[in-house]
Amino acid sequence: MLYLTSDLHFNHDREFIWGPRGFKSCKESNETLIRNWNNIVTDEDTVIVDGDFFFGSDIEFVENTLKILKGKIILILGNHDTPAKIEVYKRCDKIIEICLAKQIEYKGRKFYISHYPTLTADLNSNPKTCVFNLFGHTHSKQKFLEDRPYIYNVAVDAHNNGPVSMDEIYNDIMNEIKKCISFLV
Repeated sequence: MLYLTSDLHFNHDREFIWGPRGFKSCKESNETLIRNWNNIVTDEDTVIVDGDFFFGSDIEFVENTLKILKGKIILILGNHDTPAKIEVYKRCDKIIEICLAKQIEYKGRKFYISHYPTLTADLNSNPKTCVFNLFGHTHSKQKFLEDRPYIYNVAVDAHNNGPVSMDEIYNDIMNEIKKCISFLV
């Protein structure tokens, strides 16, 4: 199974990150995000983390957390993925790829995965041939950026503090497109 997530901000000690997610502390946020991840993901699954995986400079925390997260990880770099953290990521066997953006195909549709929202289509685009953007960064609880069915938020903020399956993403997008346009998808 393929999952996506973004902006976990593990170990971010500022209330403006963990507070809106319903947590009382950074510690509670870290513990819940790890538990939610491991309750959803198996060791055979792949998770694309769309940036801002960890925050701060506690490299030991990064290493220890990576050891207990299930699955294989593809990391799209975000604005808080520093050179020091990238070096740790490179040493982790679970992280199988590190890149700035990635394009994948799923059920015959193309998806561009980038930390920042990227306009890859509009309502005039043919949903059978366009490229859908999967993004993070904004910390919005809304699944779609500005109600655009082609720009989908994979961040934990929009998905009950856990990864979201590619099946769910695909279904959410197709359902939203059906609401927005009159021709069949």
